[in-house]
Amino acid sequence: MPIKPCRPPWKGTMSARERFNRQMHYQSVDRCFNMEFGYWDENFRQWPIFVENHITNNHEADIFFNFDPIKTVAGNIWLSPAFAWSVVSETATTRIMINDNGLYIEVPKDGHDTIPRYIKASVVTPDDWRRCKAERLRRDDPARLVDIARLKQLFPPDHDYPLGVYCGSMIGRVRDMLTFEGLAYAMYDFPEMVEDMVETACVLAEDFLDQVLPEVVFDYASNWEDICFKNGPIVSVDFFKNVVMPRYKRISKKLCAAGIDIWYSDCDGDTRPILPYFLEGGINCLFPFEVNGCAHPAELFKQYGKDLRIMGGVDKIELAKGPKAIKAYLETLAPLVARGGYIPFCDHRCPPNVKPEDYLYYLDLKERMFGLSAEGGSAYGGK
Repeated sequence: MPIKPCRPPWKGTMSARERFNRQMHYQSVDRCFNMEFGYWDENFRQWPIFVENHITNNHEADIFFNFDPIKTVAGNIWLSPAFAWSVVSETATTRIMINDNGLYIEVPKDGHDTIPRYIKASVVTPDDWRRCKAERLRRDDPARLVDIARLKQLFPPDHDYPLGVYCGSMIGRVRDMLTFEGLAYAMYDFPEMVEDMVETACVLAEDFLDQVLPEVVFDYASNWEDICFKNGPIVSVDFFKNVVMPRYKRISKKLCAAGIDIWYSDCDGDTRPILPYFLEGGINCLFPFEVNGCAHPAELFKQYGKDLRIMGGVDKIELAKGPKAIKAYLETLAPLVARGGYIPFCDHRCPPNVKPEDYLYYLDLKERMFGLSAEGGSAYGGK
């Protein structure tokens, strides 16, 4: 059954595509691009507004709240095939499983959202890596070929929404395969192995980009790393600078040749120690920008100016405090929305401790502050 939106779309005079591109390039827009990053799985089971309207996932929620459309094209650029999920053992409350990265993990049986406890990895030594690479990371795997005709049919050049191309993960997926602790040791015990893992990730991403960039018109690029936490990156800054950043530069060269100059990285935590090398490598936008793990967005804009863009940065902790705190926090973001290069939304998936009525207040307030007013609105950005 089609999803019936619970609210009208924000009024506007531009297409979502034009608005996104102008806002990300510090140009004037009719109003702010309206999007959110999504919700914990518990929200779909606990929030009455979702339960009563049969909203079960983030894609459906985007339609339900009538957010501006934004899409990304991804390819088969890592494990192919992935490891098969399987249950190794279980207790009354937990299961030990092998996940798609080959990790042995412990997860709760009740299915609540939590980071698993990682027990051991399938890839630990260079021999493990060579075997995995030969079995699951072949460049000539037919499954890596893109159906270009289908892609062009789905995403014609005159699309009216921003369309992105996913550029993979140079080190985040490596972390997923080795575990946090495993990567920390491997950088020193097996540096050649880790660099080959990064190189493999880069080559597979390049192979995908070489197929799609000449054929489809994209507005932005994205990647996923998640290699930072509240105390900074889990890899050394030198490693990131000398091993990861050169691969970004290779990908950036391809993107720029295709006319793509907005590239965001989905990386949680405190990115500040490696941000100069994100920027030098070609990544010029942070997403979803966790405030408590890093800083208020204004601090980074003050330091990097218009070389940087940010998407996210609405403190989820403030959302949980209710209307007064929500209003006070959004007021600190108003100057950033006005200057451009910034799209505000919850700084990760919205957690279930945010009351649904407070979340609706937040969406309403965002529209009043950053939408097109009944009097005709004002031009944001470019200031």
